[in-house]
Amino acid sequence: MGLFMDADGLPLAFRLFNGNENEQPSLKPLEEKILKDFNLSKFVVCTDAGLASHENRLFNNEGERAYIVTQSLKTLKQYLRDWSLDPTGWQLKNSTELYDISQINPADEAELDRFYFKSRWIKEKDLEQQLIVTFSFKHKLYQQDLRAKQIERAQGKIAKPSSLNRRNVNDPARFVKRYSVTEDGELAEQDVYYLDSDTIAKEAQYDGFYGLCTNLDDDPLDILAVNRGRWEIEAAFRIMKSELKARPVHLKRDDRIQAHFLTCFIALLIHQLMTKKIQSQLPENPPSGEIIVDTLSKMDFLEKEGDGFIPVYTRTDITDAIHDAFGFRTDLELVPNREMRKIVNLTKTQK
Repeated sequence: MGLFMDADGLPLAFRLFNGNENEQPSLKPLEEKILKDFNLSKFVVCTDAGLASHENRLFNNEGERAYIVTQSLKTLKQYLRDWSLDPTGWQLKNSTELYDISQINPADEAELDRFYFKSRWIKEKDLEQQLIVTFSFKHKLYQQDLRAKQIERAQGKIAKPSSLNRRNVNDPARFVKRYSVTEDGELAEQDVYYLDSDTIAKEAQYDGFYGLCTNLDDDPLDILAVNRGRWEIEAAFRIMKSELKARPVHLKRDDRIQAHFLTCFIALLIHQLMTKKIQSQLPENPPSGEIIVDTLSKMDFLEKEGDGFIPVYTRTDITDAIHDAFGFRTDLELVPNREMRKIVNLTKTQK
């Protein structure tokens, strides 16, 4: 499923394609739908590396369209990889100094809240782009910890070689190498599996680094700020999967599959609008959509027959925000039947 969202995290359109199809060709038809339905000529597409093909970049390099896409540093040409990983020439926000990150003490707690960046323009296949690379010690520690857990799982796979057959790009099996010949070059009687230290070292050199490409000539910090908004899309997909049960789909007919995802799309739109309204009540510490859904699911009541409903949930800042945002209160000693009916009717009439 391809999902198009605006800068506020509100879903605008979606497009379905088979799970065994490449997702990259799905972007252009989705954009064309947005251009037509919303009568737009100018917008900036912000997407991850999965949709960042050269063809999609060219499409969004026309007219007043623009793009900001995640760039895998591993797929860059060697001279660009060398420049990206070079420890010198890094900048910090609100500083004109250039830094050598190899000379910085990663044990300094202040470094966990800093990110360094560098940028340059590149031209390949008749496409000029601004390449922006960031580095963060916090992100480096996260990736190191993640890899350590994957290496541990890879060691478990060595003990059970049959589990090595199924592999994707992030499978821990990528760290396992098979040795099937003797030192004399003859076929071995049995395969020997071991951790591939070269593969581990090659991946480790990218720890803490992150790349972007864009055809915008704006300040790199402004580009990075826009890109951080992509978490809205990632959060939306988590909501669709966990709370809205978008997948798995136990349907076969195309029209029913389309109806299923249309229902999920409308539910996601309602969820996002509700979340924005509740978050506006708590601007200093806005709760995530997942936390809001969890809070709502725990707002239970005990029915007192003939009298009304007794709330049996704990009052929090989030429940207060829900009440303030939608104009009702249930955190009372008793909610009379008549009042509860009014609250239920609000869900049918409030816009």
